[in-house]
Amino acid sequence: MSLNLDEANMTDVTANTAAKASARRRIAHSASGTAPARKSARAAEAPDIILAGADGLTTILEVKRVKMTSGKGKSITYIRTKGVDAFVTSFAKATPMEIVETERQGIDSIFLKDLSKRMNIPAVRIFDIVGIPKATAEKKVAAKEPIAGAGGQATLGLARLLAIAKGIVENSTAAEAKNFDVAKWLGQWIERPQPSLGGRKPADLIGTPTGLDMVAKVLGAIESGAYQ
Repeated sequence: MSLNLDEANMTDVTANTAAKASARRRIAHSASGTAPARKSARAAEAPDIILAGADGLTTILEVKRVKMTSGKGKSITYIRTKGVDAFVTSFAKATPMEIVETERQGIDSIFLKDLSKRMNIPAVRIFDIVGIPKATAEKKVAAKEPIAGAGGQATLGLARLLAIAKGIVENSTAAEAKNFDVAKWLGQWIERPQPSLGGRKPADLIGTPTGLDMVAKVLGAIESGAYQ
Protein backbone atom coordinates (compact mmCIF):
# COMPACT_ATOMS: atom_id res chain seq x y z
CA MET A 1 0.00 0.00 0.00
CA SER A 2 2.88 2.31 0.73
CA LEU A 3 4.04 1.89 -2.81
CA ASN A 4 0.65 2.83 -4.09
CA LEU A 5 0.62 5.81 -1.76
CA ASP A 6 4.02 6.97 -2.95
CA GLU A 7 2.94 6.58 -6.56
CA ALA A 8 -0.18 8.60 -5.82
CA ASN A 9 1.87 11.32 -4.13
CA MET A 10 4.33 11.41 -7.04
CA THR A 11 1.45 11.68 -9.49
CA ASP A 12 0.00 14.57 -7.49
CA VAL A 13 3.38 16.33 -7.34
CA THR A 14 4.02 15.82 -11.07
CA ALA A 15 0.58 17.10 -11.96
CA ASN A 16 1.01 20.10 -9.68
CA THR A 17 4.44 20.87 -11.17
CA ALA A 18 3.15 20.55 -14.70
CA ALA A 19 0.25 22.84 -13.87
CA LYS A 20 2.62 25.43 -12.42
CA ALA A 21 4.96 25.12 -15.44
CA SER A 22 2.01 25.52 -17.79
CA ALA A 23 0.90 28.57 -15.86
CA ARG A 24 4.39 30.05 -16.06
CA ARG A 25 4.51 29.43 -19.83
CA ARG A 26 1.18 31.18 -20.29
CA ILE A 27 2.43 34.18 -18.27
CA ALA A 28 5.71 34.27 -20.18
CA HIS A 29 3.90 34.04 -23.52
CA SER A 30 1.54 36.79 -22.50
CA ALA A 31 4.41 38.99 -21.36
CA SER A 32 6.41 38.41 -24.54
CA GLY A 33 3.41 39.37 -26.63
CA THR A 34 2.94 42.69 -24.87
CA ALA A 35 6.61 43.66 -24.47
CA PRO A 36 7.02 45.06 -28.00
CA ALA A 37 3.81 47.00 -27.61
CA ARG A 38 5.04 48.48 -24.32
CA LYS A 39 8.41 49.28 -25.85
CA SER A 40 6.72 50.94 -28.83
CA ALA A 41 4.46 52.92 -26.51
CA ARG A 42 7.46 54.11 -24.49
CA ALA A 43 9.25 55.15 -27.67
CA ALA A 44 6.18 57.07 -28.82
CA GLU A 45 5.84 58.81 -25.46
CA ALA A 46 9.55 59.72 -25.28
CA PRO A 47 10.74 60.41 -28.86
CA ASP A 48 13.65 62.45 -27.57
CA ILE A 49 15.23 59.45 -25.81
CA ILE A 50 17.58 57.17 -27.71
CA LEU A 51 19.66 54.13 -26.78
CA ALA A 52 23.39 54.28 -27.43
CA GLY A 53 25.82 51.41 -26.90
CA ALA A 54 29.21 51.97 -25.35
CA ASP A 55 31.61 49.21 -24.28
CA GLY A 56 28.83 46.66 -24.26
CA LEU A 57 26.65 48.82 -22.01
CA THR A 58 23.44 50.54 -23.02
CA THR A 59 23.08 54.12 -21.92
CA ILE A 60 19.94 56.21 -22.19
CA LEU A 61 20.71 59.65 -23.53
CA GLU A 62 18.31 62.53 -23.78
CA VAL A 63 18.75 64.53 -26.95
CA LYS A 64 17.02 67.52 -28.46
CA ARG A 65 15.13 67.19 -31.68
CA VAL A 66 17.14 68.43 -34.66
CA LYS A 67 15.41 69.20 -37.90
CA MET A 68 17.35 67.43 -40.63
CA THR A 69 17.19 68.06 -44.36
CA SER A 70 17.98 65.47 -46.97
CA GLY A 71 19.47 65.78 -50.41
CA LYS A 72 21.70 68.52 -51.76
CA GLY A 73 21.80 71.89 -50.09
CA LYS A 74 21.27 75.23 -51.78
CA SER A 75 23.99 76.40 -54.14
CA ILE A 76 24.63 79.58 -56.11
CA THR A 77 23.67 79.32 -59.78
CA TYR A 78 25.18 81.38 -62.55
CA ILE A 79 22.44 82.86 -64.71
CA ARG A 80 24.10 84.06 -67.87
CA THR A 81 21.35 86.50 -68.81
CA LYS A 82 21.97 88.37 -65.55
CA GLY A 83 25.71 88.52 -66.10
CA VAL A 84 28.91 88.05 -64.14
CA ASP A 85 28.35 91.02 -61.82
CA ALA A 86 25.01 89.64 -60.61
CA PHE A 87 26.63 86.31 -59.80
CA VAL A 88 29.47 88.02 -57.94
CA THR A 89 26.92 89.97 -55.88
CA SER A 90 25.09 86.75 -55.03
CA PHE A 91 28.40 85.11 -54.13
CA ALA A 92 29.27 87.97 -51.79
CA LYS A 93 25.93 87.58 -49.98
CA ALA A 94 26.00 83.78 -49.85
CA THR A 95 26.31 81.84 -46.61
CA PRO A 96 29.36 79.59 -46.04
CA MET A 97 27.17 76.50 -46.53
CA GLU A 98 25.88 77.82 -49.86
CA ILE A 99 29.45 78.39 -51.01
CA VAL A 100 30.41 74.88 -49.89
CA GLU A 101 27.54 73.39 -51.89
CA THR A 102 28.52 75.46 -54.94
CA GLU A 103 32.10 74.22 -54.66
CA ARG A 104 30.83 70.64 -54.45
CA GLN A 105 28.42 70.89 -57.37
CA GLY A 106 30.67 73.08 -59.51
CA ILE A 107 30.17 76.27 -61.46
CA ASP A 108 28.74 76.54 -64.99
CA SER A 109 31.73 76.32 -67.33
CA ILE A 110 30.48 79.22 -69.45
CA PHE A 111 30.98 81.47 -66.42
CA LEU A 112 34.74 81.14 -66.83
CA LYS A 113 34.58 82.41 -70.41
CA ASP A 114 32.24 85.23 -69.50
CA LEU A 115 34.52 86.14 -66.59
CA SER A 116 37.53 86.31 -68.91
CA LYS A 117 35.68 88.85 -71.06
CA ARG A 118 34.51 90.82 -68.04
CA MET A 119 38.05 91.01 -66.62
CA ASN A 120 39.55 91.59 -70.09
CA ILE A 121 41.79 88.52 -69.77
CA PRO A 122 42.26 86.12 -72.70
CA ALA A 123 40.37 82.88 -72.16
CA VAL A 124 43.56 80.84 -72.58
CA ARG A 125 45.22 82.82 -69.80
CA ILE A 126 42.29 82.50 -67.41
CA PHE A 127 42.19 78.74 -68.01
CA ASP A 128 45.85 78.66 -67.00
CA ILE A 129 45.20 80.77 -63.89
CA VAL A 130 42.59 78.35 -62.53
CA GLY A 131 44.62 75.32 -63.56
CA ILE A 132 42.35 73.87 -66.27
CA PRO A 133 43.82 72.71 -69.62
CA LYS A 134 42.39 74.65 -72.56
CA ALA A 135 41.08 71.49 -74.26
CA THR A 136 39.30 70.38 -71.07
CA ALA A 137 37.74 73.79 -70.52
CA GLU A 138 36.54 74.07 -74.11
CA LYS A 139 35.10 70.55 -73.97
CA LYS A 140 33.15 71.35 -70.81
CA VAL A 141 31.82 74.57 -72.30
CA ALA A 142 30.68 72.74 -75.45
CA ALA A 143 29.02 70.00 -73.38
CA LYS A 144 27.57 72.53 -70.91
CA GLU A 145 29.21 70.67 -68.04
CA PRO A 146 30.05 72.33 -64.71
CA ILE A 147 33.60 72.92 -63.57
CA ALA A 148 34.15 71.23 -60.21
CA GLY A 149 37.13 70.16 -58.14
CA ALA A 150 40.22 72.34 -57.82
CA GLY A 151 39.49 74.18 -61.08
CA GLY A 152 35.97 75.01 -59.98
CA GLN A 153 37.16 76.25 -56.60
CA ALA A 154 39.80 78.45 -58.26
CA THR A 155 37.12 79.84 -60.58
CA LEU A 156 34.96 80.69 -57.58
CA GLY A 157 38.09 82.15 -56.02
CA LEU A 158 38.21 84.71 -58.84
CA ALA A 159 34.59 85.56 -58.09
CA ARG A 160 35.57 86.01 -54.45
CA LEU A 161 38.40 88.40 -55.39
CA LEU A 162 36.07 90.36 -57.64
CA ALA A 163 33.56 90.63 -54.77
CA ILE A 164 36.32 92.01 -52.51
CA ALA A 165 37.42 94.53 -55.15
CA LYS A 166 33.81 95.63 -55.73
CA GLY A 167 33.42 96.17 -51.99
CA ILE A 168 36.52 98.38 -51.92
CA VAL A 169 35.19 100.55 -54.73
CA GLU A 170 31.66 100.73 -53.33
CA ASN A 171 33.04 101.94 -49.97
CA SER A 172 35.21 104.57 -51.62
CA THR A 173 34.27 108.24 -51.41
CA ALA A 174 36.40 109.13 -54.46
CA ALA A 175 34.49 110.65 -57.35
CA GLU A 176 36.16 108.26 -59.79
CA ALA A 177 34.66 105.27 -57.98
CA LYS A 178 31.21 105.87 -59.47
CA ASN A 179 32.07 104.66 -62.97
CA PHE A 180 35.17 102.68 -62.13
CA ASP A 181 35.43 99.32 -63.97
CA VAL A 182 36.56 97.17 -61.07
CA ALA A 183 36.55 93.91 -63.06
CA LYS A 184 39.04 95.18 -65.64
CA TRP A 185 41.15 96.72 -62.90
CA LEU A 186 41.29 93.37 -61.08
CA GLY A 187 42.27 91.66 -64.33
CA GLN A 188 45.30 93.96 -64.51
CA TRP A 189 46.08 93.83 -60.78
CA ILE A 190 46.39 90.04 -60.58
CA GLU A 191 48.98 90.14 -63.36
CA ARG A 192 51.23 92.62 -61.56
CA PRO A 193 53.93 91.37 -59.13
CA GLN A 194 53.04 92.29 -55.55
CA PRO A 195 55.71 93.00 -52.91
CA SER A 196 53.39 91.56 -50.23
CA LEU A 197 53.45 88.27 -52.10
CA GLY A 198 57.22 88.12 -52.36
CA GLY A 199 57.19 89.64 -55.81
CA ARG A 200 54.84 86.98 -57.17
CA LYS A 201 51.84 87.73 -59.37
CA PRO A 202 48.48 87.09 -57.66
CA ALA A 203 47.42 85.19 -60.79
CA ASP A 204 50.16 82.63 -60.14
CA LEU A 205 48.80 81.82 -56.66
CA ILE A 206 45.04 81.69 -57.23
CA GLY A 207 45.12 78.03 -58.28
CA THR A 208 45.54 76.76 -54.69
CA PRO A 209 43.34 77.43 -51.62
CA THR A 210 46.26 78.77 -49.56
CA GLY A 211 47.49 80.95 -52.42
CA LEU A 212 43.98 82.32 -52.92
CA ASP A 213 43.73 83.20 -49.23
CA MET A 214 47.06 85.05 -49.46
CA VAL A 215 45.86 87.04 -52.47
CA ALA A 216 42.51 87.81 -50.83
CA LYS A 217 44.27 89.21 -47.75
CA VAL A 218 46.52 91.45 -49.83
CA LEU A 219 43.58 92.66 -51.91
CA GLY A 220 41.45 93.28 -48.83
CA ALA A 221 44.20 95.40 -47.29
CA ILE A 222 44.13 97.91 -50.12
CA GLU A 223 42.79 101.26 -48.96
CA SER A 224 39.75 102.68 -50.70
CA GLY A 225 41.74 105.12 -52.85
CA ALA A 226 44.63 102.82 -53.69
CA TYR A 227 42.96 101.38 -56.79
CA GLN A 228 43.33 104.62 -58.78
